[in-house]
Amino acid sequence: MGRYTLLVLTNAVADRDDEFNDWYDNQHIPDALEVPGYVAAQRFRLADVQMAGAPGSRWRYLAIYEIETNDLNATMAESMSRAGTERMPQSAAADHASSAIFAAIPIGPRITAEEVRARRAPR
Repeated sequence: MGRYTLLVLTNAVADRDDEFNDWYDNQHIPDALEVPGYVAAQRFRLADVQMAGAPGSRWRYLAIYEIETNDLNATMAESMSRAGTERMPQSAAADHASSAIFAAIPIGPRITAEEVRARRAPR
């Protein structure tokens, strides 16, 4: 079974953030998690402080979905086939034209700072 991370960068329509966030948290994420292969989701608001020298982001929100599937194309096609239907209604408060969606595949293990410090500690 392949494991993937889906990164979704979004914006609300101007002055409709509350409506957008309510729809995303209470409608969209539950609908997305009904798609076979989607196993978890978490949302974020991009922080006001970013790394020095980093370009400003055109997005305000980030959703991270965990997907487990043997066929990522089929899983994403199923998700898109539901978008805008009664199974996954869209919101007029979402600026869909500005959204960006990226699927990622892990290429290395998850490493914690504690593990790094333990490896670097004098023996």
